[in-house]
Amino acid sequence: MADVRIPVELAETLAAVVDEGSLDAAARRLHVTPSAVSQRIKALEEQLGRVVLVRSKPARPTEAGAAVVRLARQTALLEHDALAALGVDDDRGALVAVPLAVNADSLATWFLEPLARLRDRHPVVFELHRDDQDFTAGLLESGAVMGAVTSRATPVAGCRVSPLGVMRYEAVATPGYCERWLGEGATPEALASAPLVDFDRRDDLQSQWLTAQGVDAASPPRSYVPASNDFATAIKLGLGWGLLPGFQSAAELADGRLVRLGGPPVDVPLYWQQWNLRSPLLDAVADELVAEGRRVLAVLPAA
Repeated sequence: MADVRIPVELAETLAAVVDEGSLDAAARRLHVTPSAVSQRIKALEEQLGRVVLVRSKPARPTEAGAAVVRLARQTALLEHDALAALGVDDDRGALVAVPLAVNADSLATWFLEPLARLRDRHPVVFELHRDDQDFTAGLLESGAVMGAVTSRATPVAGCRVSPLGVMRYEAVATPGYCERWLGEGATPEALASAPLVDFDRRDDLQSQWLTAQGVDAASPPRSYVPASNDFATAIKLGLGWGLLPGFQSAAELADGRLVRLGGPPVDVPLYWQQWNLRSPLLDAVADELVAEGRRVLAVLPAA
């Protein structure tokens, strides 16, 4: 394997298939035929001696393919940086695409403003992948993204990590909801049957809070609202109680439209992880996001 090389064109083709989800869609993006895309993938697999693509719907990379996709993204980023350093304009007028992963609540509250500032200064567009903060690190490992907001403090292999701060959540509900379901207060007995709102079936924040109150987290009935702003709206409309960050509850708590249920807040530490690749563009993304996170989030406790 010492003499094996990965041609840039073949790596870029695999990345296009993974991004677009199919050989046909990748062919349209690359302005070639689907047969040409298939032949490039076959040539890449023959050169590496292993399968790089699972031809499912959507197509996805194997572990070996993920490494090649990551190489393609890194190569494109470094090429952009080199052209910028040389003062050479891309005569195609293309903007470099930076894929990032972020949790839903950060995306809905503080994450987009720093990206807008970056867009004003750099020829860049962003492809955002939304996932729970406990799972975004997996997108880094697969090579799908260059950076991620994650709850994982330990660096992903080949990445570096910077602390952002703490997203603090409090259990809240409307006064009308509390009058109907928690008339005697948020007691364990009342909470066991009071409807709550979960983001999705992987969301365990409400369960964590219930367990801290001595309540079997499996007992209450649940509504599932899998979008951050809609989740907050559901709570504000009285669909159930739930945990909201201050970004989404401070105004309503101040004017009485929401009330706290009590109990300790649930703190979710957040970190920024990105490829350990010296890139002026990627470093600019990190600087802007880390500065914003540290400005708007609670301070992480000392280790």
